[in-house]
Amino acid sequence: MIIDPRNKNLIVYVNGEFLPRKEAKISVFDSSVQGGDAVWEGLRVYNGKIAALDEHMKRLQNSAKTLAFQDVPTTEFITNAIFQTLKANEMWDQTHIRLTLTRGEKITSGMNPKLNQLGCSLIVLAEWKPSVYDNSGIKVITSSVRRNTTECLDSKIHHNNLLNNILATIEANVSGVDSAIMLDVNGFISETNDTNLFLVKDGEIYTPYANSCLPGITRQMILDIASEKDINNYEKDLSLTELYTSDEVFTSGTMGELTPILEADGRIIGEGKVGEMTKKMQKYHFDYASNHGIDLPFKKPN
Repeated sequence: MIIDPRNKNLIVYVNGEFLPRKEAKISVFDSSVQGGDAVWEGLRVYNGKIAALDEHMKRLQNSAKTLAFQDVPTTEFITNAIFQTLKANEMWDQTHIRLTLTRGEKITSGMNPKLNQLGCSLIVLAEWKPSVYDNSGIKVITSSVRRNTTECLDSKIHHNNLLNNILATIEANVSGVDSAIMLDVNGFISETNDTNLFLVKDGEIYTPYANSCLPGITRQMILDIASEKDINNYEKDLSLTELYTSDEVFTSGTMGELTPILEADGRIIGEGKVGEMTKKMQKYHFDYASNHGIDLPFKKPN
């Protein structure tokens, strides 16, 4: 990945302060450091609009509530911090925001949330960042690491403890591919290590149930767009055989947007090139995300 040189001089929001990149730090006693005890969201800015901001704020608040965070900042407070961060960096487009809310700083090191008595920590990290994957297509392998089940850790909590996904990413790196498909404990497809997954067969779109995978906001956007465009779409248990024999496969996510998968475990998907349905959904998604966001409350920088 090529790092945009403009990111060298970022201004980062950390607990009420706007700090230069090199000075943007958090306490060693913070819960995110102590145990990955935090929740997060990834947001994208398109031409002066933040796509699906309300949906992201709702998921962040729901995740914080599920984890019993105390003194959670209001949606208005968090939204204002995002707006101020974007304005400080003169960002208007082609921007990805990593929003992190931790349980906060502990009075001493330890796992118990009773040690958190200072309220939550909020970090807004906005970067100049295009889609993380090449939209012309990627290669994947199937990871030996199974996706967490709801019995162990509910995927509907958008938490920062990402070791499950990172282990799968390591396997992809070792295999020399771009990403890894993760299965659930029953052997059905869940998602990739960082995106949701869609299969196309005979002009219809399929995606796994959101049982062990994250019910992604972009994922739901794709399902809604497909329904609006009268494209048959289904949630169902999907096997690797169904993936290998699909006409097209693509992933979805805020950071990756829509990315075609051209090869999985050495099998060529479809004709080995970006399919017509994928191209269509890429355009539909970009148009939708660009036009259905929350307007930034400041003018476009010169």
